[in-house]
Amino acid sequence: MTVAAILKHKGYEVLSVNPTASIAEVVDTLSRRRIGAVVVIDAADQLLGIVSERDIMNSLAANGPRTLEMSAGQLMTRVLHTVTPQTTEVEAMTMMTASRVRHLPVIEHGALIGMISIGDVVKARIMQQDQEVDSLKAYVAGAT
Repeated sequence: MTVAAILKHKGYEVLSVNPTASIAEVVDTLSRRRIGAVVVIDAADQLLGIVSERDIMNSLAANGPRTLEMSAGQLMTRVLHTVTPQTTEVEAMTMMTASRVRHLPVIEHGALIGMISIGDVVKARIMQQDQEVDSLKAYVAGAT
């Protein structure tokens, strides 16, 4: 299964904030939408970074409540690990594990077209394994 198949199943919506958004606003968005990260995009739709729950927690530990007054542009992770629609779920899972990230923006022809999470990848992997088990059961049932 590829990232394209994962996006086809989960959808292409990507929540974003501008770099001037406060972390308090980001926290509100993450909480309301029940997600773990948002991308940071400038006025020209350029992907600048990502702000995740982990980024916020690390900043809270280092800076305390002052974190909530910081901007997304100040706190975002700038070095992004990205995938393309052709990336397989195994490649994405390997990248996430090796890089210790939970979210991967999906880029096609230089444009952001979606984002996948480790939960999306695990769900896709389980669905694929369920299909394989069902196929094997049908094969064995047909062979007897």
